[in-house]
Amino acid sequence: MYISSAFKFEGKEEMIAFMKRYSFATIVTVVDGLPVASQLPFIILEKEGKLILRSHFALVNEQAKHIESAVSLIMFSQPHAYISPAHYDKQESVPTWNYLAVHAYGRAVIITDENAVEDMLEELILTYESGYLKQWKGLPEKYRSGMKKGILAFDLEVIDLQGKKKLSQNKNLMEIQRIATELESSQDTAEKDLAAYMRSLPGAK
Repeated sequence: MYISSAFKFEGKEEMIAFMKRYSFATIVTVVDGLPVASQLPFIILEKEGKLILRSHFALVNEQAKHIESAVSLIMFSQPHAYISPAHYDKQESVPTWNYLAVHAYGRAVIITDENAVEDMLEELILTYESGYLKQWKGLPEKYRSGMKKGILAFDLEVIDLQGKKKLSQNKNLMEIQRIATELESSQDTAEKDLAAYMRSLPGAK
């Protein structure tokens, strides 16, 4: 990912917090010279100094067969918005796009232990809808077993982490505030979220 000095995340912890907030991501793996991609929910774990991304494919997904043999790229992105040059002081200005994104690279290891797969599913449930856990545990074992046999769970250890937050940091404070105010008035949730990130810049509140 190309990242200019003005648009860097403050550090690894800020990137991890972003990944946890926007944890539905795109995983890309090169298969026979061509990139293939899937959209998956991820659990982001920090264990013994390692950053682990945990998720699962549908077993019939062709990409699942290649994640141990190749480095995959997982792209976390959101929120984003078009930025009009109408907010800038200078006439000589052009439109742009503000956004945040984190790219994680790593090689996955398939989880084969049935208890570990069950633990992974419970982690996902607790992450996204904890109230469903009781219903999941109450389902017939035959049904639960069949669902688990239809997935391929994996852990991916991150070997490289790159992040970019393009929030008009290369503009003056008044321009940043005007853009944030415009985004805050939007009915689009992503644009409101982007405005909040812009307000977190020094002096932009």
